[in-house]
Amino acid sequence: MRRPSRTLLPRVLAVALGATALALPAAHAEEIPKAPGHRLVAPYTGAPATARAVPGEPPPQHPYLAPNGRSGMHADAAGSGTYPWNGPLGRAPQVSSEKMAALGGECATVTFDRAGRIVTVCGTFSGFLVKLLDPHSLRTLAEHKLPQRPSTVEAITRLDFSRIFKDTSGGAYSYLDDQDRLVLADSRQHVVRLAHERNPDGTWRFVVDKDWDLTAHVPHDCVSWTNLYPSGECDPVTSVMPDWDGRLWWVTRQGRVGTVDPKTGDVRSTRLRGEEIQNSFSVAEDGVSIVSDHALYGFEAAADGTPKVTWRQTYDRGTGTKPGSVNQGSGTTPDLFGTGEKYVAITDNADDRMNVLVYRRGADVPASRRLVCEVPVFGRGASTTDNSLISYGNSLVVENNYGYENITSLTFGRSVVGGVTRVDVRPDGSGCDTVWQSEERSPSTVPKLSTGNGLLYLYTKEPNRLGIDAWYLTAVDFRTGQTRWKRLAGTGVAYDNNWAPVTLGPDGTAYVGVFNGLVAVRDAGE
Repeated sequence: MRRPSRTLLPRVLAVALGATALALPAAHAEEIPKAPGHRLVAPYTGAPATARAVPGEPPPQHPYLAPNGRSGMHADAAGSGTYPWNGPLGRAPQVSSEKMAALGGECATVTFDRAGRIVTVCGTFSGFLVKLLDPHSLRTLAEHKLPQRPSTVEAITRLDFSRIFKDTSGGAYSYLDDQDRLVLADSRQHVVRLAHERNPDGTWRFVVDKDWDLTAHVPHDCVSWTNLYPSGECDPVTSVMPDWDGRLWWVTRQGRVGTVDPKTGDVRSTRLRGEEIQNSFSVAEDGVSIVSDHALYGFEAAADGTPKVTWRQTYDRGTGTKPGSVNQGSGTTPDLFGTGEKYVAITDNADDRMNVLVYRRGADVPASRRLVCEVPVFGRGASTTDNSLISYGNSLVVENNYGYENITSLTFGRSVVGGVTRVDVRPDGSGCDTVWQSEERSPSTVPKLSTGNGLLYLYTKEPNRLGIDAWYLTAVDFRTGQTRWKRLAGTGVAYDNNWAPVTLGPDGTAYVGVFNGLVAVRDAGE
């Protein structure tokens, strides 16, 4: 690789420093700006829905996580994407937003402490920011800066910003534990636990409660401003979650799976050689479910904490990465569902049509009985997802992300082919059936379900012949697949959610992480 000249390098660094300065948070609260055209599109369509709770048992409460719905991107340890409380019903819904940086600022994982305050991680060009936010005004109460990710340095110095949009490391996946502490893996290959506390003057601050160094187990010769051309290996840590014993599990992009004993600090690890892990993982009382770009795994910890494979199931990974996928493999975090969480579901990456795959999860299940069903979804030659499924009872919901790559993909009024489908496992476990199909276009959202009111929440964008990029929070009936209402969130690239989820707050607000910060949608009077 040709290195930049001596005259070019200072210019590159100047650009980088400029981007860093721009990414600093504003001193005062500021709404995310809307692009021209927002007055030319409908602010609201449809009609308010009537709450109809979805019967069924919620996922088990993990003893080391905040209560279900408050703990992380996928809402709980099972990865269900469900909330026991209501989201907005569409009664004259009001929209507010908070701009987190001059450039970037997307707040992906949104969690809630006991008092309902938001604890989130927002990505800027100067590094990820852990933020404590007022849930109504979205005002920043406290902030903690994480180290800049190598992908950001690479993007700036090599003018390849696609590296940022396909990087799931550095704190993007984080969780709130049972004591309201945020746990994440930063770009230094450290697992960090952050508490937030009130100062004597009434202000708030973050405090590093624990820091576990993984660098003895994870290659860490990574790109930085002082190491622009490393000669060694760099393996970013993508996600961390606790098991039912409180042991911390972590995974890396290049297939390393490890644990940390939080009491002793002992670290153990193994490696899935030749495999890549870009997604988070799910945890049940009897083990951990992890999907790589080659196979789905069941893991448990050996007596000394070393991760041990209990079963492995390959799937059709196709022949390449599709537009709308981060890598050549499943884009889903495994969903654990069904009575006793006996099932685990992912999607594959089959070339023609992606399939929803449901497996029996037990370590003692014979190979001939492992697969419950393989259901093709969406159109031929145009199907993929890089978001977790929704799972509740014996039902799964999957959306189609085919065609979305980054925030430039859908500019000038473009959209994806779209599609959302519900698939149910039969009560006797003999197979699965497609219940409904929706034409909604939800380009890159981790969708969510309120079991309290029976609404699915998507973040959608329709093609627009005037070139207006209008983004909507969209509510769909879980039972029928019918769209109930849509509320305009904003227009332009700043409102592109770029893989961030919809999150439902305990007060009924729907939050959406967008490229420039965080959007809140709540019913009038809430």
